[in-house]
Amino acid sequence: MGLDMMFDREAGIFLCYVAGLALIYIFGKALLVPIKRLAGLIINGVIGGVVLAVINLVGSSVGISIPINLITALLTGLLGLPGVIFMTLLLE
Repeated sequence: MGLDMMFDREAGIFLCYVAGLALIYIFGKALLVPIKRLAGLIINGVIGGVVLAVINLVGSSVGISIPINLITALLTGLLGLPGVIFMTLLLE
């Protein structure tokens, strides 16, 4: 085996290594963005659910009540605290 063939082979292995790292980076980046969005939705949903429960507890003495169901949960998860304020103003 000549020196030129040996260098070509090592260059090919190096290029495959770089391409593999690039693919890992691209796939990792593509998977990380949806996970961040999902985590944000979950956090918004939990905060909104707590606020809905507090509004229902405190508002029961004043006559304010927001039902906790699929629609209110989706609005709360997507919009967070502004969604809860919107539903409070809309329903009362």
